[in-house]
Amino acid sequence: MSERSDLRRSNGGSSPRSRSTGQGADRSSREDSKTTRQSRRTVLRGLAATGVAGIGLLSSTGASTAIHDRYADEYETVVDVVDAGADDTGEESITPVLEEQRADDTLLVFPEGRYYMDEQFRFTGFENFGVVGDGATLVPADFHAFDGPQYRLFRLGVSYAPGGRIRFEGFDVDQTAPDTGIRTIEATASQRLEVRDIEIRGEHDSGTWGPGMFALSDSDGRGIVERFRAPDGGVHVDETPNAGNMWRGPIGIEANTNEGHLEFVDCELGGFPDNGLYAANDRGTVVVDGGRFENSNGANVRLGGEGSVIRNATISVDRTRSYDNSQRGLRLENGNELHVEDVDISITAPQPTSHAISVMNSSQRSRIEDVTIEIRGDAVNHGIVVSPDAGYTWIDGGEIVHETAGGYPLWIKESDRQERALVELLDISGEAGVSSAGFRDGIRCGRDNCRFSHVTVDQPGRDGADRNGLVLTGDDATLYRCTLRASQYPYVDQGDGNHLRNSEAESYRDGLEGVRLYPGIEGPEFRVNRIVDGIDDLGATDVLTWRNTYE
Repeated sequence: MSERSDLRRSNGGSSPRSRSTGQGADRSSREDSKTTRQSRRTVLRGLAATGVAGIGLLSSTGASTAIHDRYADEYETVVDVVDAGADDTGEESITPVLEEQRADDTLLVFPEGRYYMDEQFRFTGFENFGVVGDGATLVPADFHAFDGPQYRLFRLGVSYAPGGRIRFEGFDVDQTAPDTGIRTIEATASQRLEVRDIEIRGEHDSGTWGPGMFALSDSDGRGIVERFRAPDGGVHVDETPNAGNMWRGPIGIEANTNEGHLEFVDCELGGFPDNGLYAANDRGTVVVDGGRFENSNGANVRLGGEGSVIRNATISVDRTRSYDNSQRGLRLENGNELHVEDVDISITAPQPTSHAISVMNSSQRSRIEDVTIEIRGDAVNHGIVVSPDAGYTWIDGGEIVHETAGGYPLWIKESDRQERALVELLDISGEAGVSSAGFRDGIRCGRDNCRFSHVTVDQPGRDGADRNGLVLTGDDATLYRCTLRASQYPYVDQGDGNHLRNSEAESYRDGLEGVRLYPGIEGPEFRVNRIVDGIDDLGATDVLTWRNTYE
């Protein structure tokens, strides 16, 4: 059974904006017009009750014929909210009208106009409900004028009483006024969720919850959020009228309770103070297809779930605010069979912990395929970082250009786990500078049992800086057909049983060996390699060499 909100109904006098609507003849004219629209809607509902479908009368109520044609077979009743009495000039709150017209198997249509909202519209437990705009703009009240909890404009379904099928489409949201910004839509569906073409204009500077929150409550449910855009981002809560009542501030899009199949297609998020797209639940599947994500604190995209994917997306960090202490590009976590494909990541205003891609400890198995990463700046910064307790990680193709003061383009951290990291067809280049904290290697691998195939590492160093190509501190790694060049040592072995074959290792420094072996290591093997200026052996044991050339 559907649930109606017990929120206090506004008569338009709960905010300064709704009170300033004029008096006298103008006010009377508006009231007469609204009375006429309400009466006509009453007649239409009466006709529908006698067997004439409301959707068949859509064109006579002034609602969009195109919307009628598109959705005529999906809803028993279609309501033109202006005909129902909603003010389309942006002066009076429309929430009371929406509450009066709310019903199951109903579509609310917003014709072109401006629609002011100063309190939440809530509807839960229904089977089928939709809200569609046709050139419509939602205008949220500012933080001080919003009536009731400053949380949302629309709340459709909740976890304990989800909507069966939910549609929300076709709105601009004007939050360009000072101290505005609120969650436009929070939706939980059990069967189907469709959200499309939502454009949020203006920076979220009220300190309330971020623009969108979405979930499928059932594992068989399917949903799509397409072209949901909030490019202007938000500010830290401490710089808003809600200071002290949140941590950091709004998240761009949140989907951390999803249990179904949920897709985000061509969405766009500017810089939010507490993550951009946050979809890291360990259940359900999330697909991020296309879109642009920029400058969020925490991470621009956090992805988890079973078989979740991000592909064809662009992630950029080119702005750092005073409170941005971690602006990671992509964070993989709480998931199995996570897949990254054809994603472009650019970090040109890095903070020390703003890795391009973080494979977290809770990532059981992941594949990073054909990514392009560019990192530039004056701070130490890393590219792809695989955490110690992360499971099997496959890096398949792609390119990392690393032009910073230091850092590892690829860092596979030391681990006791035996699941390998497999790195194939990856190109690493760029001139990194001097770092007093270390971090001077193109690839640093501390995990056992890793494999590198057809990998190119080129680390010439900036302004004479010492850079190593690939450094192994783990055991039993295999490198096959790799090309390693560096301003210091191209290949450094500090583990046991590592094997370099059919590869090239050459230092940019004249006379410096292509390979360095550390004291106490056991069983390094070198077969059919080109190693310029030979091997610098500081005390390894059981070294095997076969058919190498030393130029």
